This record gives sequence, C-alpha cells and structure tokens, in this order.
Amino acid sequence: MTKPLKKFSEFLEEGIIRKQFPDKERARFLINEAENSYQSLLEMIKKIEINDKNANIFIKNSYDPIMELIRAILLIRGFNSSGSYAHEAEVAYLRELNFSEKEVQFANQLRFFRNGIMYYGTILKADYALKVIDFVKKIYHRLRSLVISID
Repeated sequence: MTKPLKKFSEFLEEGIIRKQFPDKERARFLINEAENSYQSLLEMIKKIEINDKNANIFIKNSYDPIMELIRAILLIRGFNSSGSYAHEAEVAYLRELNFSEKEVQFANQLRFFRNGIMYYGTILKADYALKVIDFVKKIYHRLRSLVISID
C-alpha cells in the first residue's frame, strides 16, 4: 500500500519544504477555507446517507479541511511546500505537531487513497468513508486550535 512516510526534516533537506517569511494573509485564507470545507462536510453528512456510491465524494471532501489547516500552520510558522511529494511533506508535519504515529499513518493512508481517487480511479467503500469522517472529526478541532491566534 503506502510506502513509509519520511521525516519532515528530510522533506526540508530535499527542498520540498522551504523556509520562508510567515505568510499570515494566505494562512487566514486557508483557515477560512478549512472552516467552510469542514462545515460543508458536516452538512453533507446530515443530509446524505453515506453509501458505496458516494463514499469517494465524502473521502475527498474530508481530506481538504485537514490539509488546508496543515498548510495554514506551515505558513504561519514560516514554511511552504510545493512540487512532487508536497502533500506527503504536509502530512509528515503532523508529527511536528505532536499527533500520534497512528494518526499520522492514517492521514498518510487518506492522502494515498485520495490521490488514488483523483488520479487512478480508485473506488472506496462506505465503511472506509465512515472511518475517514470519524478521523477528521477527531483531529479537525485539534488542528484548528493551533491556528486560533495568528497575530
């Protein structure tokens, strides 16, 4: 399935993550986008029963708010990611934020499967979508609390 996730420092050494001046304005935008994405996901969950036909939609929509918040935190702390493996580097940053290795690995699996949906025609089932949604509900507020005060 997924290959072992490298350490954040390795992505920094490889130039996938670069040190830069903090970009609070872009971070604010991503925080607002994350909140909108998360609230939309919650509305979808209330209105639409999750099944095998729509599982991929829920999985893709669960991925965005997490990644938007990770990117916002990176920007606030003076980092930027780009290019190949940027999403992997962002997931690896969860370790720097003191998330458990189990949480980091699940986020990396989610990244891998979402990439499969987007580019390779991967079809996932409702039971996995439910696990993803549960995971997002657990970590969203923890990530959000790390960006409460930007200034």
